[in-house]
Amino acid sequence: MYDIIILGAGPAGLTAGLYAGRSKLKTLIIEKNIPGGQIATTAFVDNYPGSMEDATGMGLSDRMYEQAKEFCEFLTTNVTSVELEGEVKKVHTEDGKTLEAKVIIISTGASQRKLDIPGESEFANMGVSYCATCDGPFYNGLDIFVVGGGDSAVEEAIYLTKFGKSVTIIHRRDEFRASQVVVDKARANEKIKFELDSVVNEIRGDKETTSLIIENVKTGDKKELKSDNNDPIGVFIFVGYIPQTDIFKDQIEMNYGYIVTDSDMKTNIEGVFAVGDNREKSVRQMVTAAGDGCIAAVVANRYLEGQVW
Repeated sequence: MYDIIILGAGPAGLTAGLYAGRSKLKTLIIEKNIPGGQIATTAFVDNYPGSMEDATGMGLSDRMYEQAKEFCEFLTTNVTSVELEGEVKKVHTEDGKTLEAKVIIISTGASQRKLDIPGESEFANMGVSYCATCDGPFYNGLDIFVVGGGDSAVEEAIYLTKFGKSVTIIHRRDEFRASQVVVDKARANEKIKFELDSVVNEIRGDKETTSLIIENVKTGDKKELKSDNNDPIGVFIFVGYIPQTDIFKDQIEMNYGYIVTDSDMKTNIEGVFAVGDNREKSVRQMVTAAGDGCIAAVVANRYLEGQVW
């Protein structure tokens, strides 16, 4: 019997584990892959407070893991199902184990929706990015291309004009899903250009991304987009996230797959918290994930001490 079981070892889960373990709570973190989540695959992390110069995502993840490991247990396995109702929560794993806890903290994250086109995975972190806040400064003075038509895509395109020589939004329709206010702001920005009714078929380059092949969905015409002087380019893909919450369906309140919580990270089920990218929120960053984890662990400790839910 654990006091707390944390599902997922991204920044949110590792922070929750650190705080819970330091509060002398018997804590287990379950992770199916390597600790760190998405941030572990990021080449450089310049926007996490206090990170060292040229800090890598893997380096920060390793440090967070080693720190949390001093205070809580870790188990590498895949969770197949959970039972969240009642005073005792149960977690079932693929190796046939059933683990019990008084509190569950869900930190399973969300994965970026991919285009699944040639060159996308090959040039990840070498021109292809899914986070403007994280990687925008690396493309200072270069041409930037943003794929997507929702609020996130258009808002991030506007943000990227701080760095890029130009920013081109590529969207498969001639109308945007983003709010009209945001679209109007983008159209008024002289740095922003548009390639509408178009999809990206291929991302090309050598050691870095240098061009895109796009296709007009109405005419079938294809063309190559690149900088005038063949400089590297930045390609930012914002076509949505996929929250990793399927095993919690029909047990917990969700909105489009994201777990609904209050400001204390509480879900609609007593003793169950959700933190990080799998919960409904407006900003998904390493620093906000860590904040979520801290809050959940502190409030969980109060709950276990007998304070009302």
